[in-house]
Amino acid sequence: MNNYRTMPNKALQQPQSKQTQRPPVRANGVAHPAYPPNRPMPARRPQRKKSKLSMWLILLPIALMVLFLFGLVSSFVLFQLSFANRILPRVQVAGISVGNMSETEAINYLTQQWQTIELSDGSRTWDTSSEYLGLTLDAQSSIEQALKLKSLSAIFNETNVTPVFSVDANTMNLHLSSLTEEIEQPARNAGVQLVNGEVLPTEPVYGTMIDIQATINALQSNPALLGDGVLEMVMLDVAPTVMDSSALVAQAENLLLNPLDIRVFDPVTGDSIYWSSLPEVWGNWLTATSDPNSAIGLALSVDSGQVRNYLQQQAQNSFDSSRTVDFDSAVASIQNAFLAGTPQNAFVTVQHNDRIHTVQSGESITSIAWDYGIPYLYIMQYNGGIDSVSVGQDIIIPPADYFIEGNVDPTKRIVVSISQQRTYVYENGQLIYEWASSTGINSSPTWTGVYQILSHEPNAYAGNWDLYMPNFMGVYQPVPNSEFTNGFHGFPTRGGGQLLWENSLGTRVTYGCILLSNTNIGILYEWAQDGVVVEIRA
Repeated sequence: MNNYRTMPNKALQQPQSKQTQRPPVRANGVAHPAYPPNRPMPARRPQRKKSKLSMWLILLPIALMVLFLFGLVSSFVLFQLSFANRILPRVQVAGISVGNMSETEAINYLTQQWQTIELSDGSRTWDTSSEYLGLTLDAQSSIEQALKLKSLSAIFNETNVTPVFSVDANTMNLHLSSLTEEIEQPARNAGVQLVNGEVLPTEPVYGTMIDIQATINALQSNPALLGDGVLEMVMLDVAPTVMDSSALVAQAENLLLNPLDIRVFDPVTGDSIYWSSLPEVWGNWLTATSDPNSAIGLALSVDSGQVRNYLQQQAQNSFDSSRTVDFDSAVASIQNAFLAGTPQNAFVTVQHNDRIHTVQSGESITSIAWDYGIPYLYIMQYNGGIDSVSVGQDIIIPPADYFIEGNVDPTKRIVVSISQQRTYVYENGQLIYEWASSTGINSSPTWTGVYQILSHEPNAYAGNWDLYMPNFMGVYQPVPNSEFTNGFHGFPTRGGGQLLWENSLGTRVTYGCILLSNTNIGILYEWAQDGVVVEIRA
């Protein structure tokens, strides 16, 4: 029989402490596991009630967002309604701001501003006339496009509308062609320069030119190119003809030993001044040019742009408003002197400007013309064909060098004195001949002024007076646009042999020409080439 003890009921009913562990039960000497200890039930956490404040923290931002969006949409709608008949504030047409304007206001303003268009070569800009460019604006259609623009982007950002316009290709071609000298930049050949006393070669510089047809084609095919009001011209690079000038360094070194003296000659007064430039200045003008006659295929010349800038500055410092320089011919003359290897012969001719005369009491067109040295018919023509003047009237007098049209020789000059009836011949400023001469009678006078030898004819014929004039040298035309010319000649003949005025030399007997003896006119005919200046004084 098994020998065991049972626990009294009382012991079973007593609660066990957490620190008390039941000992194992033994039966027949074998230990059995004790009953598992009693485990207390976990305590339940009390449930919290949801706070109304937490719900508001979630709902409030949502409500605010909804209100914001509602306000934004409402504002946008109101904004759109307020601009239903007006252009949005930041809208431009061809770069011209038309924002906040009504249709009529915008059309008028755009039409006015469109009159000027900006040209650009990519780095520089020029203002020019849209009419001259052949651009005709359709302002009505352009503004209608601007009025239709109601996007959100156009409210906050500047928005350009492409104008509606037409292009007259021929007109644009003519106008752009007239601007080429101002816009295009010539290529610059390699040259030489003086640096700290040493002559060094310089690098060539590429030029630019307008591709006029490409510019027109691009604008016609894509009007949006003028969307910002700037016409970008299509520009082409122009390559220099000489890329290496090192072979000219030795030649330049010889030229740069001395200053450059440019002779500035006034054919009206016969005076000369000199504009001197040190090698450190004019040495930087030097450039190379192709020369097939040179052993190296190159020759030294001067850069036209730099020479022109120098001449303009000198003229501004030297002259008043009555005189200037023909810069085109001056630059060409200096370039030719360098190409010929004789820069010491660089030469510039002074150019005179128009004058304004206010008519005084007792003056007539004829008396004014005599005082200024301009045949009176030219003054009449210059002032629109007037045949009389009144006291206080302003008339334009042609420039004093009006009859100087060809090249001049500063070393030779002929002076005729009407009052003294003498002719003086100068060479290099020295009087070499002085002769008695005869000028025109009162009814057909020899006119004062500054002229040039125009022509040489061994025996000219004057049909008006049936005269043959030996060794005739034309000087001026007393009647504009006529073939009739006054000039120098020897004793004329009539009727095949009758010699006139042989015994009247030194008195006024001719019909406007200057009479010399046959011997003296022969000398002058050979000495005075075409272009020699003739000054006729009262």
